[in-house]
Amino acid sequence: MSTGDYTGLTEQARRLREGEVTSRELVVDALERIEASQPVLNAFRHVRAEAALADADDADRRLASGERLPLLGVPMAVKDDTDVAGLPTLFGCQGEVAPASVDGEPVRRLREAGAVIVGKTNSCELGQWAFTEGPAFGATRNPWSHGHTPGGSSGGSAAAVAAGLVPAALGSDGAGSIRIPAAWTHLVGIKPQRGRVSVHPHIDAFQGLAVNGPLARTVADAALLLDAVQGPHPEDLHRPEAVDASAAARREPGRLRIALAWRPPLTLTGAKPHPEVRRAVSEVADALARLGHDVEEARPRYGLIGLGFVPRGTTGVSEIAALHPEPALLDPRTRTAMRNGKLLGGRIVRAARAREVRQHQRIGAIFDTYDVVLTPTTAVPPPAIGTFDGLGAWRTNSIMAAACPYAWPWNVLGWPGVNVPAGFTSGGLPVGAQLLGPAGGEERLISLAAQLEDALRWYEHHPSPPTVRSAPVEQ
Repeated sequence: MSTGDYTGLTEQARRLREGEVTSRELVVDALERIEASQPVLNAFRHVRAEAALADADDADRRLASGERLPLLGVPMAVKDDTDVAGLPTLFGCQGEVAPASVDGEPVRRLREAGAVIVGKTNSCELGQWAFTEGPAFGATRNPWSHGHTPGGSSGGSAAAVAAGLVPAALGSDGAGSIRIPAAWTHLVGIKPQRGRVSVHPHIDAFQGLAVNGPLARTVADAALLLDAVQGPHPEDLHRPEAVDASAAARREPGRLRIALAWRPPLTLTGAKPHPEVRRAVSEVADALARLGHDVEEARPRYGLIGLGFVPRGTTGVSEIAALHPEPALLDPRTRTAMRNGKLLGGRIVRAARAREVRQHQRIGAIFDTYDVVLTPTTAVPPPAIGTFDGLGAWRTNSIMAAACPYAWPWNVLGWPGVNVPAGFTSGGLPVGAQLLGPAGGEERLISLAAQLEDALRWYEHHPSPPTVRSAPVEQ
């Protein structure tokens, strides 16, 4: 198989505009890499080879006529929680559902920008877990170490980008589901402000916790994808003003005050960073200090923010699981979450959401002193495939809460965060650091991430490709 195409989203778009390559060539290459890697990485749930090639031919005709769009002809992937017309949206579940009749709003915007959708990537069941495994599709594996998870729930998108199958992909984040797999696969992952990228046809996905966003190998690529998909559907509840992410990626951030926060919120699991995670994030903090920023240890006043997260998360799972036509096929842990969601719904979840204003005030007070909060993205390196096999709901959630205690509070707040690669463990497993900001703070976070990328040059490191061969895609 090919070794992967690491030219990136911005570079592929440039090459297409300047006539150095055709969309058909890029799409054929992507489809061949997907087909060859699938027996090992298992990143995709659906591949739309024939339709993607037709879309590529159309893009080539448009390019030849002089049309120019930000992503015209570039192959892209979409997580399988987002509707793509003609494909079912299974969201990690077993069973059958009818194909979507229309694109979800972010996919509509991707197509409007000219992207060619090559397929839909794997997610764990209903996006609940920090691993991408399940009876519906098996296990998606980490390109850096096939015995380890790429994380979840956007693990398929992360694996596809990290392995060079596509230059960037769309994921979603309801408790860290973009940032966690980005950390564990050496990617940039942006969790935008709530409402920045529409989740339509959902109006308020997972009780306001979930947002869509980009996974890419560079800040510029992630910013370009964010610019392409941002914007509300007319029915959306949350409608923040637009940002210019690409301009932010080219702009110096200025000298910033950065709070390095090691202690996560209370999870009752004794969560603390693994020594190798602490070392890696400390090195990111040192790099920021060398760039002229003021970095010191501090901690947001999280309070009992988990009391706001649990009712919203379980109610969200219950609401989306109720749409499945065959509930008996769902994982027993999902059915437990459904029961808990029904118990915690109604008055309890409304009270949890009402607390968000106070949480904004209490936790947001840290931005009176600091511009950005830096934390580990996860407390531990990526777990081995099968770590969560056979566990019940309580045990699964306890292990995940200890492994990933840093990301979910920003979903409760609805505020933006960016994972940046922080390096590798002594065993070669990627880990990440998280840049967190207040409401509407994406541009500052992106500028800072781009400056850090220039210094650390994480995009120069790629995983070895799977040693699997297959027949070429028919051209």
